[in-house]
Amino acid sequence: MRVVMLGTGDAIGTPKIGCRCPTCVDALNGGRSRRLRFSILLESEDGRVLIDTSPDLRWQLIKMGISKVDAVIWTHAHYDHYAGFGDFHRVQNHVPVYATRSTMDYIISYLYFLRPERHDVKPLEPFEIAGMEFTLFEVNHPPVETMGVLVSDGGKRVVITSDTSDALPEESLDLMRDADLLIADAIMPPGYKLNKHMNAEEAMSLARRVKARQTVLTHLSHLYPPHDEAVKRWPLAHDMMSITL
Repeated sequence: MRVVMLGTGDAIGTPKIGCRCPTCVDALNGGRSRRLRFSILLESEDGRVLIDTSPDLRWQLIKMGISKVDAVIWTHAHYDHYAGFGDFHRVQNHVPVYATRSTMDYIISYLYFLRPERHDVKPLEPFEIAGMEFTLFEVNHPPVETMGVLVSDGGKRVVITSDTSDALPEESLDLMRDADLLIADAIMPPGYKLNKHMNAEEAMSLARRVKARQTVLTHLSHLYPPHDEAVKRWPLAHDMMSITL
């Protein structure tokens, strides 16, 4: 299984419009601080699956040379996680899409014109796409229902927290334990506290709790130092980062 971090930014991406902080300047100058919005590509021997469809999806797919996927999984109904699905217009018809019913209802009402192939999923009930097994599990991102994703392939396990605080249900923590790779929301560096996201310190503490073998932090804001400086302190992902398990 190959995991590609198509976009590692938060809802506004980096550079932030109108900002001249050191991180945004690094991004404007072509540095690794440049972050498109959140999407993850999972590839197996049998196909490709997108976790969320960033508003920057068009550029992400072009950069990867991809014109077809086997399915899309949506974690929740915030625009930075689904709005780019419209970029399949005149590219791929009737894309199979997977999400919980409430998430699906909201997103399909916006993207109805694409007539995707709808698959409603219940939390903690595994399903298979392209030879990979997926399980959605509840996380904590109020007030929107939000799911993390467990992916299993060939004995390897990847956990994607999606957007969440570290106050997770016990049954979700049980599912997350001993992952080969944890991809964790860490929107801000330590010193900031939000009730629906983790900072880097909280995300790394969660990684220790669930005994993840490898951790990368994503959904990152411009409040971090420039990437090449920040990555010395935290395992920050960067756009188009590829991990093979």
